[in-house]
Amino acid sequence: MPYLLINTLLRLVTGPTMVGDEFSDPSIINYLGARKTNKLGNNFWEYHVDEPPRVVLDKLEKVGFSVVTMTGVG
Repeated sequence: MPYLLINTLLRLVTGPTMVGDEFSDPSIINYLGARKTNKLGNNFWEYHVDEPPRVVLDKLEKVGFSVVTMTGVG
């Protein structure tokens, strides 16, 4: 099973949630309904969904993903 980075800004814990980069598995990106975005100044693409991270993790658990590690600030 591929790894997937899930990320959000602490002040935006209700979304949007970053769910992968331009090299992420397209079937998972489609399953999550993510949109491809590029922020001004970045030379790479990311995928985002409007749901909070908890909802994204619940969806991923239904298809066999599990949390390997996590971190936070504070």
